[in-house]
Amino acid sequence: MTRWLPYPLFTLGLLVLWLLLTESTAPGSLLLGTVLALAGSGTLAALTPPKARLRRLSIVPGLLRDVLVEVVRSNNAVAWIILQPRRLRGYRSGFVLVPLDMRSPYGLAALACIVTATPGTVWVEYDSARSTMLLHVLDLIDEEAWIRIIKGKWERRLMEIFE
Repeated sequence: MTRWLPYPLFTLGLLVLWLLLTESTAPGSLLLGTVLALAGSGTLAALTPPKARLRRLSIVPGLLRDVLVEVVRSNNAVAWIILQPRRLRGYRSGFVLVPLDMRSPYGLAALACIVTATPGTVWVEYDSARSTMLLHVLDLIDEEAWIRIIKGKWERRLMEIFE
């Protein structure tokens, strides 16, 4: 069972997603969806992702709340920047190199999702040798403030969850 179907729920999810996207349960669509789902599951098995270890799940609701608040706040800030007349715009965009202590691939992926989902910021690059993240910020005023935000607000809590 595990050799042919290493991730049964993932395979089923891919098949259901395929059927929803094609809006058809015709035999041809079902057959192609099954082949693609099995291939996707086999590809994931070949990658052999490490098992995720979640340490403190009690932190997750507060983290999700803060991410949602930050997304709304950032949406307003980006809208304000865009809607200002060009002569009043006093911002500058730029890059910030953020040193990271986190090593968990799942924690890093979650941090990448949080940073990229927040309007005005984009995770550009991760250097695993130096353990640094290159972050692009739309309204960069203080680089140290961004480092404090990433490390104190997001990385610390993700490390508590994943490491």
